[in-house]
Amino acid sequence: MNLRSLALCALTIAVSPGIDEPATAQEPPRADYYVYVGAESEDLLHRIRFGPGGAVVDRTIQVGETAVETEGPHGLNISPDRRFLFMTTGHGVPDGKLWKFHAGPDTLVADPILLGYFPATLDLTPDGLYAFVANFNLHGEMVPSSVSVVYTPDMIEVERIETCIMPHGARMDPAGTFLYSACMMDDQVVEIDTRSFAVSRRFSVAVGREGPLPAGAGTEGGHAHAANAPSGHASPTCSPTWVVPTGDGRSLLVACNRGDRIVEIDRDTWSPARTFETGRGPYNLALTPDDAVLVATLKQGAGVQFFDMKSGRTLAVARSSTTVTHGVAVSPDGRYAFVSMEGVGAEPGKVDIFDLGDFSRVAAVEVGQQAGGIVFWKMESVLHEPGPADQPTGTVTLSSSQEK
Repeated sequence: MNLRSLALCALTIAVSPGIDEPATAQEPPRADYYVYVGAESEDLLHRIRFGPGGAVVDRTIQVGETAVETEGPHGLNISPDRRFLFMTTGHGVPDGKLWKFHAGPDTLVADPILLGYFPATLDLTPDGLYAFVANFNLHGEMVPSSVSVVYTPDMIEVERIETCIMPHGARMDPAGTFLYSACMMDDQVVEIDTRSFAVSRRFSVAVGREGPLPAGAGTEGGHAHAANAPSGHASPTCSPTWVVPTGDGRSLLVACNRGDRIVEIDRDTWSPARTFETGRGPYNLALTPDDAVLVATLKQGAGVQFFDMKSGRTLAVARSSTTVTHGVAVSPDGRYAFVSMEGVGAEPGKVDIFDLGDFSRVAAVEVGQQAGGIVFWKMESVLHEPGPADQPTGTVTLSSSQEK
């Protein structure tokens, strides 16, 4: 075990709450917080409510079109006005789809539309008019895949931009002018201009070869066309799974799932800025609204790591309540991080809630199997003591044939 691993283990032991029981919060929440999470192996959407009375599954929505087909809700996002919930299903016949719901009543707005192979992460422009969806192509050939562009008012795919092999993660810059996606098998970050629907820049995050790439690199085999990469398609050394711009728009943060590190890229100079050493398998990333704290899920490490963005140092490493830690969403007030975990086999998925004041786990909720995509919906002020009306509201079944 190297010194970095020893340090991380020591920190984990020092600050992590136990697996079986959540830690005590600094103080109870003063609002109700709502998130949506998808259970990929059960075709379920869950709405979680966390407030003064604790955390509960507020609602469960059955999704999908074919009872005998696991369609796999994967990516989730909320429109900027909080009116609509968008969801990708990664499987299906023949491909996955993009769905649009009214958030709250959780009713379908329109029939889902076909995209590329295994649509995964999605993000929306600040006006909510366009959704960009990474077509991960998990079960296809190792060939370049794409990012779909969908005009959301009519749910029409208007462009499909070829990017790289296994694009994963899709996040917009604060201005909405560029979308950033990672390439798991090409060790790249791809920048897409949302005004022209074209690749504008690329960046290599391969270990020892970090730096700019030609915008046209990677469309016919990734590394083989990269200016600073060897001939042939090399095995990834970073295998990036997530990229998120900082709120001030100055930097990008890239999770290297294979390299156990996070790479920071300066957007102005398009050059490496810093490297954050992590626990095993960083997967998804989220920032507090003030860019003060970076939260990284550790998929293979069954934990969550918290960083101080100013100094770059690790603030805490907390254990998840089950294994295969996946997604993370931070509340708009920067107080809580909501983390999804897939579990293994027949184990239920879970959502852990961490207090970002002391990094303790303050709640854990069981959900459907293989919980993955998670998104924050809204906060509501609490003006009463929790009571019977605060109990879960039940289960709803939806299909694309439901009345719109």
